[in-house]
Amino acid sequence: MSDWLTRGLDHIWLPYTQMQTAPAPLPVVAAQGARIRLADGRELIDGISSWWTACHGYRHPHIHQAVEAQLAALPHVMFAGLVHEPALRLAARLAALLPGDLERVFFTESGSVAVEVALKMAIQYWRNKGQAAKQRIVYFRHGYHGDTFATMALCDSGEGMHALFAGSMPDQIVAELPGTSEMATAFDRVLATHAERIAAVIIEPLVQGAGGMRMHDAATLGFIADTCRRHDVLLIADEIMTGFGRTGRMFACEEAGIVPDILCLSKALTGGTLPLAATVARRHVFDAFLGDDPAAALMHGPTYMANALACAAANASLDVFEREPRLEQVATIEAQLRAELEPCRDIAGVADVRVKGAIGVVELAGRVDLNALRRRFPELGVWLRPFGRVVYLMPPFVVTPGELATLTAAVRQVLAERAATLP
Repeated sequence: MSDWLTRGLDHIWLPYTQMQTAPAPLPVVAAQGARIRLADGRELIDGISSWWTACHGYRHPHIHQAVEAQLAALPHVMFAGLVHEPALRLAARLAALLPGDLERVFFTESGSVAVEVALKMAIQYWRNKGQAAKQRIVYFRHGYHGDTFATMALCDSGEGMHALFAGSMPDQIVAELPGTSEMATAFDRVLATHAERIAAVIIEPLVQGAGGMRMHDAATLGFIADTCRRHDVLLIADEIMTGFGRTGRMFACEEAGIVPDILCLSKALTGGTLPLAATVARRHVFDAFLGDDPAAALMHGPTYMANALACAAANASLDVFEREPRLEQVATIEAQLRAELEPCRDIAGVADVRVKGAIGVVELAGRVDLNALRRRFPELGVWLRPFGRVVYLMPPFVVTPGELATLTAAVRQVLAERAATLP
């Protein structure tokens, strides 16, 4: 066993992991395309794009070259009183790609912080407009928006991830996704009742990610946006997971034809290469921060904000979207996922199968032994990390049909093995 592995494992603390009982982490030494190479020489097909980031696969040559060139010129410089070309070019390109007048970009390093900035923008927007009582955020059951304290307050504590911290976080307002007429009436009533103290509604458009990979349609998203407008409440779209083609459009909001007041991006922003996130505001939101009063400015500034290396990677990733047929690949992946995951419905212990873009989900019923599932998948040559009650696929867009078939076959096999053990 490698010296770095034997010495380092005694000093590392892994995320979301009970380290006394969880399977030992697999040591990775290289990655290319949709494949991860382990220290023992085995290769795994990555079915989850390294936590939904590596949309172009690993080590895309154009992104690799762009980062190398930027490293030679300027790795980083503080983004206060100074600016640089990669960040300004990226901001302009994002503004051109996003719908409507989403045109002011605030860069951070992670999705959780991008959401934190969106919350600060929303609350201070109303304060700057003389409506300081509008401080509460409405979020949806089964939602997930991050692991920091402000974002944990917007996650469904019933899902268990953040239940430990209930009572120590800001008190926000939870609502049900308005998927039926009764739920739509209830959502409208929430906003009507509390509009004078609600700053914003936050939504993961079309797909709720870490809260259970639950999906809703464009009509539901459109209704939420219309209701926010009627009650004079801002809408924040958390596209950290859905952005950059994952649902079949470049941005999920496009499917419903809506323009949120604030939109959050991260994960695939750099093609899975370097940490970077962005909070993008519409013109009227930004304008509320202008004036003679220094206290009206947005008071936030991460040390590595707009890191030049990360911005260069993100610009190169956008180049790849322009040059290679990513959305067509997503459509092909979607069709294959539908065909090859549908047979899971006939396996005992499967509650649901659902697909949207390059996202395939099998929801399980009954007791789920996550450690057993997580041990078994690598034995079949694939890297999947089920959570809660879902086994899901979110492969790189460059996954080949053969690689994707291996992934879906592994899901069917492992779930069939699980079914054989059910009472």
